[in-house]
Amino acid sequence: MSPALLVEAEGLGPEGAAPVLREVRIAVAPGERVALLGGNGAGKTSLLRAVMGLAPVRGRVEVNGRPVRRPADAVAAGAGLLFQEPGDQLLAPTVLEDAMIGPRHAGAAPDEARRRAGEALAAVGIAPLAERAVEALSTGERKRAGLAGVLALRPSLLLLDEPTAGLDPAGELAVARLLGEVARRRGVALLAATHAVDAAPLFAERAVVLGEGRVLADAPLREVLADASLLARAGLRAPWVSLAWSALRGPGPVPLTLEEALSWNEPRS
Repeated sequence: MSPALLVEAEGLGPEGAAPVLREVRIAVAPGERVALLGGNGAGKTSLLRAVMGLAPVRGRVEVNGRPVRRPADAVAAGAGLLFQEPGDQLLAPTVLEDAMIGPRHAGAAPDEARRRAGEALAAVGIAPLAERAVEALSTGERKRAGLAGVLALRPSLLLLDEPTAGLDPAGELAVARLLGEVARRRGVALLAATHAVDAAPLFAERAVVLGEGRVLADAPLREVLADASLLARAGLRAPWVSLAWSALRGPGPVPLTLEEALSWNEPRS
């Protein structure tokens, strides 16, 4: 079976210019959930854009075994991208109409497009907002509406650019949990660019870390978030709950989420 995503590139960026990233080798298996971690300016957005055929690649990008050279190739192969700014993605007057844009553009009949859009809105928990004006949505609702628009295309590879950016702490955690649930329920591969280390464990099982113009690490998320020197090189930190646990308990395994810390702290019978 082909990987959901394969990137093998000497560099990302225009010919004649210094590459944004060098020596990139990334493979994402079908159904795998991966956090693309790195500080601001690490190249996360550039990598996602390259996967979608929106930025030059000195090498090859394949989605489900199909080469990607332009955006139409990526969409046809099963990739869908959620931009960081919802305003860049929400184009129609109402939530439902916006979610129908992708299926209609792909050739679905109006009734089928409406059905797919309705399913996508239900999947992200905003079906009651179907007729609401996009301009009246909160930031969190806009994030969910943008995600619904991507899901309505039924992608097998979901690419997300800072999906929790701009949200309050409660909204950040809610959207992170939603991403994990949607990916598991639909069986889609997930590659989410983020520096939100507290939210990443809620949706990802593996991490690719960018920094210093290259891939610094590609390993299970727990292993990455336990490596203080690696995180420092990437301009990141461990989750707050891990730092607090280490300060109170000393060396040893650390939890990545509050729920995990509470379960570890339960008295044993």
